[in-house]
Amino acid sequence: MTLRTTLDFLLHDWLDTTGLTSHERFADHNRETFGAVLDTCERIAREKYAPFNRLVDTQEPHFDGEKVTLPQATYDAFKAYAESGMLSAAQDYDIGGMQLPYSVEAAANAFFACASVSIGSSLLSVGNANLLMAHGTELQKQVFAHNEFSGRWAGTMCLSEPQAGSSLSDVATRAVPDGEGFESDPLGARYRLRGNKMWISSGEHELTENIVHLVLAKIPDADGKLVPGTRGISLFIVPKKMVSAQGELTGVRNDVALAGLNHKLGWRGTTNTLLNFGEGKFPVDGHAGAVGYLVGQPGKGLACMFHMMNEARIGVGIAATMLGMAGYYASLDYAKNRPQGRPITGAGKDAVAPQTRIIEHADVKRMLLTQKAYCEGALALELYCARLIDEQHTGTAQDAEEARLLLEVLTPIAKSWPSEWCLEANSLAIQVHGGYGYTRDFPVEQYWRDNRLNMIHEGTHGIQAMDLLGRKVLMEEGKGLTLLSHRIMATVNRCNGIPALAPHAKALARALQDVGVATQKAWSTGVPGEALANAVPYMQAFGHTVLAWIWLDVAGCALDNDPQQESLETQGHVGCARFFFHYELPKINAWLGVVQSRDMTCATFPEGAF
Repeated sequence: MTLRTTLDFLLHDWLDTTGLTSHERFADHNRETFGAVLDTCERIAREKYAPFNRLVDTQEPHFDGEKVTLPQATYDAFKAYAESGMLSAAQDYDIGGMQLPYSVEAAANAFFACASVSIGSSLLSVGNANLLMAHGTELQKQVFAHNEFSGRWAGTMCLSEPQAGSSLSDVATRAVPDGEGFESDPLGARYRLRGNKMWISSGEHELTENIVHLVLAKIPDADGKLVPGTRGISLFIVPKKMVSAQGELTGVRNDVALAGLNHKLGWRGTTNTLLNFGEGKFPVDGHAGAVGYLVGQPGKGLACMFHMMNEARIGVGIAATMLGMAGYYASLDYAKNRPQGRPITGAGKDAVAPQTRIIEHADVKRMLLTQKAYCEGALALELYCARLIDEQHTGTAQDAEEARLLLEVLTPIAKSWPSEWCLEANSLAIQVHGGYGYTRDFPVEQYWRDNRLNMIHEGTHGIQAMDLLGRKVLMEEGKGLTLLSHRIMATVNRCNGIPALAPHAKALARALQDVGVATQKAWSTGVPGEALANAVPYMQAFGHTVLAWIWLDVAGCALDNDPQQESLETQGHVGCARFFFHYELPKINAWLGVVQSRDMTCATFPEGAF
């Protein structure tokens, strides 16, 4: 199956995305308009992204001390993307948007991630602008967000610092009021920021006229001290170039300086930067300090930033999924065309018989099936979460509340599961190629390098696991976990009546019960250190259970449409579900074993024994 046929099945047959057109916001759309968007994005990805994926990997961004240089292909790709309208796809008509469902937008963006994730940095700008639309003032929306949606300006998110990493409570960047009357600036209360930010994707480039940095910083108290912890963090708009209240560039450079580029294993086509704020290299009005405009309320910045981070986590999941998918397609094509070995018959191998293609070998099929199960399953999960976002924003009060609860529980899985298992798919794609896969003559080694970042991107595996077991399954007295369990059991009950799926339904019910028992036993002593010592194995088991549910539901939908499995597409869905239940779901027993016993081997292992 092609990516397009897979997307069409998941969007329309499985998720009934066309049903969203009954919501007032999407009333002007239909399956044809959704298809036109997918057609356009598929074409741009094929023409402007895919042919240059290797180019941007080998011609990394270059900083000459004054500006960053990128290959012309990156400029051309960004221009085509911006002109397509996808930057503002989900926005209102009156600001140039399409009012497109997020599920369709996510599916359309999958083409770009599959073609060249290294070129595409546009989604950060969209997330940045979406945050401002939710938390900014009317003028901040008009001046900053609207210019990002048009592609005139780009955006970043600046959280991590060299000394802090993921520990946001240790943020040391300071923001002090910019003189008398600082609160009267029409663009927002005006502050001067000083500090350093690390790992800032697209933090410096010449793709757009301006870059809008969203920066976390702390406002000192009356004694000049920073409030400890995350409750003292505020959020600021810090433009690279100063702008007027009318959204025009003033010709003044803000005090934001590129300290250097990070040279990465993958994603080499996107600049990754260390930025210095307020070091005095570009003083504004004769004074050092980067000018920033407060977003929302002082001390509430992290809550605002999480609006962008949660969206970004689903985006990371899609990127990881599509990199895995790109490797799967490459290794599938290779396996169909690479002759090697001969079939084993009752008399053994016939040395003079013609060679067989490697796809005819059972172990190669195993590796291909694993990739297909991981990647297509992850894609279904990501689109399911995207559909929940549509329900949360436009559904009835009850549907919106259920979508919110489900997203709370599923978002850590949507980020972490593809970043682990679609990376494994990339490893298997290299294996299918054999020695050739380890060379740059084939693209699969680059897909693996690009994908390795996603286990770190937007919160590491360990952070996601602690979020899941330490917060999400417990929050609001476990409402989210209970709701997810009900949805899983609805699929189990439906598929119990389908002979081909009934054994899988029973296995899923047992797995769900085991996850529930493990959750209770992990917290049975009420000691967080004991419960969270094996948070990652818990998340792995939880994620595999969720993906088993996804595959069972997808297979059930396929059989509803084609009960006799006459099409190869249906055979693919049902066969993948069978593979996942036979080869993957049994793994959860080992993971849950250490969770249920609250095994402390890792937590108590003495440092000196390493």
